[in-house]
Amino acid sequence: MKTVSLSGSLRENVGSKDAKVLRKEGRVPGVLYGDGGNIHFHVKETELNKLVFTPEVTFIQIELDGKQHKAIFKEIQFHPVTDRITHFDLMAVTEDKLVSIALPVKLTGNSPGVLNGGKLRQNYRKLKVKALAKDLPEFITLDISKLKIGMAIRLGEIEIPNVTVQGDMRDVAVSVKTSRNAVADAIEEEDAEGAEDAAAEGASEAAAE
Repeated sequence: MKTVSLSGSLRENVGSKDAKVLRKEGRVPGVLYGDGGNIHFHVKETELNKLVFTPEVTFIQIELDGKQHKAIFKEIQFHPVTDRITHFDLMAVTEDKLVSIALPVKLTGNSPGVLNGGKLRQNYRKLKVKALAKDLPEFITLDISKLKIGMAIRLGEIEIPNVTVQGDMRDVAVSVKTSRNAVADAIEEEDAEGAEDAAAEGASEAAAE
């Protein structure tokens, strides 16, 4: 998983009044947890937006008072009306500590069920996983090239080296459902098998004659 740099400044005062002033100046207050204590700081809103309003999930290398800290987003708070970021929390990441994070899911391949008119249903746009920071991929890839109508990929079937998928292993991540215009894969297979049997019988009769 890639790392993006962010620069912040330590907060001299902590409180709602100070936070309000920071927001008027185009800054967003934040807290870094788990790196020798809680560190209160603030960053430029425009720089923070670039990291938050994107489908990508990245590590954040934030510089505070001349020191570098590697972290991930822990929580982000938004204004209920404007959707502007009002506050955010970061969790420090170390190489020897497991990290829990939600990664985006990307689908690859062409589903034969979809080609036959079935409807693709992706129940998870992101999946929560746990792993060491060095083993985390940028996203989770699910190959749907074998999914026929009525088939699905469940959480328990997803395998990623050194990464543990979290959640109910029976949950369906992606599936192909039937639709009114669907041509059932089973019918196609039966037709193909029938054609093969007919060809075999024809060959046998010809040999007997």
